[in-house]
Amino acid sequence: MPRIPTPLMSIGFALACALMAAPGRAASDPRDGDADEARFRALYETLVEIDTTRSNGDCTRAAEAMRARLLEAGYAPEDARIYAPDDRPRDGALIARLHGRDPRLKPILLLAHIDVVEARREDWGRDPFELLERDGWFTARGASDDKAMASVLTDSMIRYKRAGYAPRRGLKLALTCGEETPDIFNSVEWLLQTHPETLDAAFVLNEGASGELDAAGRHIALQMQAGEKLYQDFELVATDVGGHSSRPTRANPIHRLARGLARLGDYRFPVSLSPVTRAYFERQRALAPGSEAEFGVLLDDARPAAEREAAVDRLWAANPGWNSMLRTTCIATLAQGGHAANALPQRASANINCRILPGVPVEDVRKALQRAIDDDGIAVNAIGKIPVAAPMPTIDAWMLGPVREVAESLWPGVAVVPTLATGATDGRFLNAAGIPTYGLSGLFHDTEGPRSHGLNERVRVRSLLDSRRFLYEVIRRYADATE
Repeated sequence: MPRIPTPLMSIGFALACALMAAPGRAASDPRDGDADEARFRALYETLVEIDTTRSNGDCTRAAEAMRARLLEAGYAPEDARIYAPDDRPRDGALIARLHGRDPRLKPILLLAHIDVVEARREDWGRDPFELLERDGWFTARGASDDKAMASVLTDSMIRYKRAGYAPRRGLKLALTCGEETPDIFNSVEWLLQTHPETLDAAFVLNEGASGELDAAGRHIALQMQAGEKLYQDFELVATDVGGHSSRPTRANPIHRLARGLARLGDYRFPVSLSPVTRAYFERQRALAPGSEAEFGVLLDDARPAAEREAAVDRLWAANPGWNSMLRTTCIATLAQGGHAANALPQRASANINCRILPGVPVEDVRKALQRAIDDDGIAVNAIGKIPVAAPMPTIDAWMLGPVREVAESLWPGVAVVPTLATGATDGRFLNAAGIPTYGLSGLFHDTEGPRSHGLNERVRVRSLLDSRRFLYEVIRRYADATE
């Protein structure tokens, strides 16, 4: 059975006592001022500084810390529970609920993952789990991915409760574990299999989209993500009987694999525009000076395929992310071969990492790789569990309306841009389960980005505080909207 505490367990109780020692205000509102912001900063610091890596971390400890904050704000214990498999006690997820006025309406799910990728102190030059604020930036592992959004969503739930807010449609908060290491364990996948009621919702607000700043720090575009590519690895394998290196043969697996990889490197999957990506590039046409002609060719379905491909090549050179949104991509990421320096290799292999457009079957991609390699002596095998192809959720005026209204009030003139995620989030499990999932953070970044998964991961202090204001208001509008 999952770990579902009713009274807080030992560590959670200790955290609750420590947090409750500080007096809180009776109500919370986006305009409350410094004391309210200070509480948020303390919550964010607490979450970021709890190590939640796969190797040494503890998601349950982080989930219990956030649960303690919710209980302090007035949530009943049964409305803030931690779920973890019996054999994975450190992989806990927090599920909290703010009940709506209309029980007939499904709630909105607010989703963020609290696990982070590995970070070694010797690489960072300091403790990566100590939050540093300097020159307008927060820096630490998880400062952005995804503890920024996890903190903002938890803080919003706290302020709603303190303000006595009763939404028309209920709200659920899910802080989950394993997004970064899903091949080992993933909370969302596990909860859908064992406790699907915890994640059942009308739709989900998740990570997967951000905002763009220009060189002067002006807010240019705010993304709202609908749909994401599927992640799939393939292994290429060439084999032979081997032998003494002084007697080379024509069947050297390393040479054979190298020729196949070269052909694969030259292959391009076809360009394919969906309603979401077409809308994205129509907006980018006005936002990316110097590339208007290329966007015009791309968006003109009557242009010959060769002209469109040439335009995409030029766009690819300007921004690799644009190419990734337009087609399935497959690249070699790992290669190995041979067993001794003085022996003919018996085996050579390579990992091909593919990011597949929504709706494209994995088997179709495998067959395309086989054709591109053009060598029946090289096997192409899918690795791991084949992901379920999920439809792209609809992104219509009802979904975009609250985003545009709040964005305009905070950042006048900013463009709201639908987008497709070229990476992978927990949204892939929810979309496949029939729960529409959208990426929306309100976090704006410069061209260098947040350095997620890298050294000195960061987020602008101003961007984090703006995201807090933005999501607080957008969530309320969704929760109170009529159909």
